Amino acid sequence: MSQHTPESSSQRSDYRTRLLRGGGQRPARFEKARDPRRSLRRLAAYLLPYKATLALVVVMIICYSLLDLVGPYLMGRAIDVFITAGDVGGLTRLALLMLAAYAGSAALEAGSNWIMARVSQGVLKNLRSSLFTHLQSLSLGYFDSRPAGELMSRLTNDIDAINQAVSQNAVGLFASLLSLTTLLVAMFILNAWLALASLLVVPLMFWFADFVARYTRKGFRDLQKELGQLNGVMEESISGQRVVKAFRRSDSAIEAFREHNQQVYRAGVYANSYALLLMPLTYQLGNLFVIVLAGMGGWLALEGLVTVGTIATFISYGRNFVSPLRSLANMYNSIQAALAGAERVFEVMDTTGETPDVPGAASLENIQGLVRFEEVSFGYLPGVPVIKNMTLEARAGETIALVGPTGAGKTTIINLLTRFYEVDQGTISIDGQDIRQVRKADLRRQLGLVLQDTYLFSASVLENIRYGRMDASDEECIQAAALADADHFIRQLPQGYHTVLSERAGNLSQGQRQLLAIARAILADPAILILDEATSSVDTRTEARIQAALSRLMQGRTSFVIAHRLSTIRDANQLVVIRDGEIVERGTHRSLLEARGFYHHLYMSQFKGETI
Repeated sequence: MSQHTPESSSQRSDYRTRLLRGGGQRPARFEKARDPRRSLRRLAAYLLPYKATLALVVVMIICYSLLDLVGPYLMGRAIDVFITAGDVGGLTRLALLMLAAYAGSAALEAGSNWIMARVSQGVLKNLRSSLFTHLQSLSLGYFDSRPAGELMSRLTNDIDAINQAVSQNAVGLFASLLSLTTLLVAMFILNAWLALASLLVVPLMFWFADFVARYTRKGFRDLQKELGQLNGVMEESISGQRVVKAFRRSDSAIEAFREHNQQVYRAGVYANSYALLLMPLTYQLGNLFVIVLAGMGGWLALEGLVTVGTIATFISYGRNFVSPLRSLANMYNSIQAALAGAERVFEVMDTTGETPDVPGAASLENIQGLVRFEEVSFGYLPGVPVIKNMTLEARAGETIALVGPTGAGKTTIINLLTRFYEVDQGTISIDGQDIRQVRKADLRRQLGLVLQDTYLFSASVLENIRYGRMDASDEECIQAAALADADHFIRQLPQGYHTVLSERAGNLSQGQRQLLAIARAILADPAILILDEATSSVDTRTEARIQAALSRLMQGRTSFVIAHRLSTIRDANQLVVIRDGEIVERGTHRSLLEARGFYHHLYMSQFKGETI
């Protein structure tokens, strides 16, 4: 079953319109929370390749946690044995042992942190790679229905939230839990009554932690969601600066940003207010812990049941016991943010990708270029057809012009031919092969696209041309540029073919960008060419140059042309006139004019005055 975008093109434009108008909030997409335990288990799966290293880290943590117990114990022995006896020599030896224990503990802790930093960065590298790789497998409809800034937030903000927890708190979390366990064991070994008195405070601490966690997790999940939406607003506003300035919408863009920024502020205050409650609460509970130990220990000492050294050891253990609890409280911020970020990351990774190739999919090589649409129907939304029972044939080497008003379904035909979307009904075939039965990579290798909005990367001119065929040599790229009539202006650039283009090639004119796109298509050498309004945004003189380059590119190839200018369609072998997703007329330019039907009306309103 094909997977379609949940929004039509007009619906997708609503958000951009609201941005320019300073309009309302974009509706939240991810309202249902995932199970944080499941996210934690999935994060843990990324640690499995490092299990041997993690085992070493665990041993080091156990060692330095045990060494941390030695210092307070030796202090108690010093009070009971050497200080009361005035044994300076014994006290000195004990002090040196305490120093060695603390030094060894610090060295092991530093070593475990260093190892864990390498492990955590490896985990994050793999997680980031998995997310980016999965994004590449998603359908075009997924990207059509989501702002780029929101997806970038998954790769940056959410991964960074996980990074903070894994790299800085993974060792601390385990060490704190182990420290609590070893301290309890040591306290019970020393004196069971004092240990039991200490435990009276522990349930209170865990109750407060659980109470705060329920609200903190929700707060950080909402915060990450709002950050993603804010990123979407910023990315679209920055990318669309020409439009914002041209239509004097800077104030509206600022207002839209302020609205989303305020929502981030509210979510951040909510999340952090609850998270920061734990620190003062655990601090006061820690004082209560010491008070209980001092009171109970003093009474036991008066009864002769414990020594002063034992009480001192217990108070030291008590402070050490509170310390990991405080650390756990301090980690709640990043841990809850990481769980919220993990939910959002895995939400993307759980999204079904493009329809995979069928088992045993056939190759598509050395094709002639015969393309057939047979009773094809398709809609972006269920029950809202965009293409209706369409039958169309393009013979090898023919040029087919798709003509019709905006929204008629012309670009959708191209999206179906390239399998960016899958047909709901009917069949599209090339040389008699159903394109759903062939490998997508082979299909798209046979298709060359030159679009109205040419996308060029922030790389050199040479690399942008080579994008058409990555194994092409520099000489082949230059030859393709010459055939596209782009060589002369490329050589006038500051570094010629090695000039690095700015983002979206803003340092080139629209016509120059189109010529580079044509050079890229020439280099790809496709059997079927698709031109989607490739000359609609340039002046007449530039159009003549682009048209000449396109004519060379189209020679001997099956070509589908979507155009709003007569000069790009008048010589087509067949004009297919589309209205509301249906073919209403077909024929040559002259025969359709003579028929005086819908094309004649379209021509009179749109092309009148152009030279035939």
